[in-house]
Amino acid sequence: MTNQVPELVQAANQAANSGRFQDAERLWQEVRRLEPRHPKALFSLGFHALQRGDVGGALDFLRSAREAAPQDMVLLMTLAAAHKQRGDAAEELEAIDAALAVDAYFLPGMLAKASWIERHGNRVAAARMYANCLKVAPPEPQWPQQMRSHLAYAKGYSERYKSDYHGYLVEHLAEQQARLPRELANRWDEAVAIMSGRTKPFHQDCNQLHVPRLPPIPFPDRRQFPWLSAIEEKTDVIRAELLAALEADREKFDPYIQYAPGDPVNQWAELNHSLRWSVLKLWAGGLPEPGNIERCPETAKAIAALPLVDIEGLCPNAMFSALAPHTRIPPHHGETNARLVAHLPLIVPPNCVMRVGYETREWKVGEVLILDDTIEHEAVNDSDELRVVLIFDVWNPLLAPEERDMVRAMTAAARAYRG
Repeated sequence: MTNQVPELVQAANQAANSGRFQDAERLWQEVRRLEPRHPKALFSLGFHALQRGDVGGALDFLRSAREAAPQDMVLLMTLAAAHKQRGDAAEELEAIDAALAVDAYFLPGMLAKASWIERHGNRVAAARMYANCLKVAPPEPQWPQQMRSHLAYAKGYSERYKSDYHGYLVEHLAEQQARLPRELANRWDEAVAIMSGRTKPFHQDCNQLHVPRLPPIPFPDRRQFPWLSAIEEKTDVIRAELLAALEADREKFDPYIQYAPGDPVNQWAELNHSLRWSVLKLWAGGLPEPGNIERCPETAKAIAALPLVDIEGLCPNAMFSALAPHTRIPPHHGETNARLVAHLPLIVPPNCVMRVGYETREWKVGEVLILDDTIEHEAVNDSDELRVVLIFDVWNPLLAPEERDMVRAMTAAARAYRG
């Protein structure tokens, strides 16, 4: 007699998938008559009862199904939903925890537990659980359709909690923070943002050479660079050469991003081979660009007088960097923390900013901005005009002269090994 069961199960599934729920329920009843402990039949009959609003009947079927299949997580979540509908919070939580005991990263179970915690009044624990749900979930564009609204709620709840926590910390630390020297205040703004979860700690991430134990300071103190005034005094002369190059030799500006066909471009897809971010190079990878140096002799002379990084095959680099209107350079990291990158702003319309790690600055014409580009950074021109800065490399002032020699030796050895 039980040989009929597989055919009945198939027919019941087909009826349910086509929306014929009464037929499906009748077929599951027949399966149960033939096999009283059939877990799929018991579960399905419980589900149909729950859909009709018969919570008591649903619980009877679902408890029997659980005895037959105690680790079926979908069954356990349906049982939790039935207890929730009945208003039995303790039994609801027990079923959710049973599902999570099978798989602690079962996303529907995690979302259900976060909701349970929220409904029963522990906001801190709920926020933590919703945050864990978002960590386990795939990236937002890949959220499963059936969980999208729940994950969107989790995201909103998590962001509101972070914002409220951040505001609380800011308010309660304001008096203490006001006692700090101005140059230290930004550090504690960032510490508050990290503690509240509004941002992450930003670390150095070097594409080539990482020198350990150099502090990751987004914008180092200008007092460490006694040569700044010398280059800043040349701003008008350098800007004049830039404007002449833009007018007469605009075609000499090349796309900064130039990946070959077939290379993975990642975040650079929009800017690959695009003049939206273009450069006129004076030095590249340690080598001069004679034609461009001839076009901008005063600029080249001013740069050559600086303590530039000299690492064969890597530095110095110096270039005019032009960012088109309404263009964003996406977050990325530089080559080595042995060097720092300097920007001399020359054309800066409104709404142009540079973010390094947590900290965001605006460029000011004629005022050099020095940054550690091995910390995640991005640049934005949200104006209707071109933005241009002169970029060049300088040594990290925290390296001893002997360490500069070590940097040169290491990069040369690495290059020789790689051929």
